[in-house]
Amino acid sequence: MTQHDSPILPAHRPGASRQAPEAPDDPSPSRTTRPWMPALQYTLGFLTVYLLAICTPWGQRAENALFDLGGGNPEDVWIYPLSGAEYGSTPLPPLELSAKPTLMVGLAVIVVLTLVLRCWRQGCAALGVVILTTGSQDVLKSTILPRPDLVGARESLLDQGFPSGHTAIPAVLTLAAVLLVSPRIRPYVATAGVLWLACIAAYSATNGGHRPSEVLGATLLACACYGLATWLLPPAAVPGATRSPRALHVITLTLALAIALVSGARSDTLTRSLVSAVAGFICAALVWYAAVGRPAHTARRTRPALD
Repeated sequence: MTQHDSPILPAHRPGASRQAPEAPDDPSPSRTTRPWMPALQYTLGFLTVYLLAICTPWGQRAENALFDLGGGNPEDVWIYPLSGAEYGSTPLPPLELSAKPTLMVGLAVIVVLTLVLRCWRQGCAALGVVILTTGSQDVLKSTILPRPDLVGARESLLDQGFPSGHTAIPAVLTLAAVLLVSPRIRPYVATAGVLWLACIAAYSATNGGHRPSEVLGATLLACACYGLATWLLPPAAVPGATRSPRALHVITLTLALAIALVSGARSDTLTRSLVSAVAGFICAALVWYAAVGRPAHTARRTRPALD
């Protein structure tokens, strides 16, 4: 019996069973690849909006035609009293002269949260995202991305710049806050931010201050800078999966659409109101996906490697 049983014993290799659990420790593409694709996608989207809407005659004609709809009176905008343009009215941040104070307050809040929470990497990344977005939009608007006159437009239509600075502020401050807060409250912070963005973007597109392409460009620029920050951060410092109630996605986007419709509404033209509302809603959806949707998707993709 011993002679017959002895060949069987080597077939059982304890070393092999001990080595099996070590396989997940090996690096795999799903765990080592950094999330650089979102930054590239948002950058390509930004350039596509600029090329199609501003560098083509038909794109310029389509957007210039919006300014000819209605009477052109800013008081026809439903929320005009909140714009700060009306004498004695308090502007809704960051409209009119409240843009720079809003930005300064946002930067101060980021610094305070960084010191209190001691999240140094995330805090530096949040500051970098805000400074890069707001600084680059000024440079892009003034020097790098001009608006050529391809259709012989009147002079008043050549003043607006791409991208919109007023829209960039709520977009980038929302994304900066997402980098700092805990996963438990991150969806609710993102909800408040995208509702604010939907209001500002829709109003900026409908009051004559900016075109729809300019508010979309500002939002895509903020998302691209946020994607760049999450790519450069160490994996441990990148915002992880965001577990939010499924109903919150529907509620947030529904409220964003409703706010965009009200903020973009005018009494003199339905078409311009709807186009502005759609632009504001798209801006809100882009930031919502960047802040809440994309991290959760990344986590689901990498979970099998951790089992």
